[in-house]
Amino acid sequence: MTVREVLPDIYWIGAIDWNRRLFDSLIPLPDGTSYNAYLVKGSEKTALIDTVDPTKEFEYVCNLIKLGVEKVDYIIVNHAEQDHSGSLPMAAELFPGATVVTSEKCKDLVVKLLDIDPERCLVVKAHDTISLGNKTLEFIMAPWVHWPETMLTYVREDKVLFSCDLFGSHLATSDLFVKDMADVYHSAKRYYAEIMMPFRLQIREHLKKISALDIGIIAPSHGPLYHPPDPVLQVYAEWISDEVKNEVVIPYVSMHGSTDKMVMHLTGALIDRGIRVKPFDLVSTDLGELAASLVDAATIVIGTPTLLFGPHPLVANAAFITNLIRPKVKFATVIGSYGWGGNTVEALKGMLNHLSIEVIDPVYIKGAPDSACLRDLEALAERIADKHRKAGIMVH
Repeated sequence: MTVREVLPDIYWIGAIDWNRRLFDSLIPLPDGTSYNAYLVKGSEKTALIDTVDPTKEFEYVCNLIKLGVEKVDYIIVNHAEQDHSGSLPMAAELFPGATVVTSEKCKDLVVKLLDIDPERCLVVKAHDTISLGNKTLEFIMAPWVHWPETMLTYVREDKVLFSCDLFGSHLATSDLFVKDMADVYHSAKRYYAEIMMPFRLQIREHLKKISALDIGIIAPSHGPLYHPPDPVLQVYAEWISDEVKNEVVIPYVSMHGSTDKMVMHLTGALIDRGIRVKPFDLVSTDLGELAASLVDAATIVIGTPTLLFGPHPLVANAAFITNLIRPKVKFATVIGSYGWGGNTVEALKGMLNHLSIEVIDPVYIKGAPDSACLRDLEALAERIADKHRKAGIMVH
């Protein structure tokens, strides 16, 4: 348990979860995470900004006790998901006079999910403000970051943006602030890929909104804070753009070695043509790493054998997740082999229906790869390189 000063009268009172290794029973957390909650003390009133995951409720209460907090006037709920608001019922009971401040959609969720009394809720709209005396809280609506009810809270006088999940990173660290963007870059990119990337276009609009604010500190709900905010704003501008890099990602599974040989040959052929390649054997791949690699990639090549009548289940799962997170890839194709039949290629095309991609003719063979198959893979590598060149993606 620890309390850390962000600025005078603004405190981090959250919890670091050093040992958590899975989020939403899906997302790997190799570096743990944190649940960032904050206390803002004005000259007249006090506000809590979010709470913590219920598993860390004890630490949250201890931090409030450490600060000697006896009264809270407002509990700001930026987002109703459990890792932000799971301890809201406890906080509401601990401070019975506090008003719960939410967006309109968030009110419905905290009432239904957390059994908060609707009479305690104050619904705010875009650019509404609450005065704490010498500090003013302004609310920015940010739907689909990454739920429909999300909002951000800005302290005007201190230039602090409590950005909720936006700009977060699943990273357990003792550093309150990012010291070097290189230290947090990969964690932030994984987080963006897993959680924010499906809403890239909405986030683009939200970044335009906050560009009008004078921001000195970005205080997200997970991971360290940004002071100054420029490094994370710059990488987000790159990630949400339509620009892709001269990279090919190859998620694959091989049951008896044929698909593996095809993947390795294609990998070499692409490297020979100046393309950066990232193959991922899905038997052992961290799906977060796969997601992060798709943030910038121009092309995805799915490698799979046919199992009974369709793609291997691990490949189907990866294709399903890729379709959900909606990377900005431009091209896709399938390689692999089958024994006696099936509908693998068409099934995988159907699983990528949310992506705006051009499908390149696959290399899908019966049996083990022979010399003709290897020539076809060389031709596929050349087609991919040509697509990259014609799309204006530099091929070195």
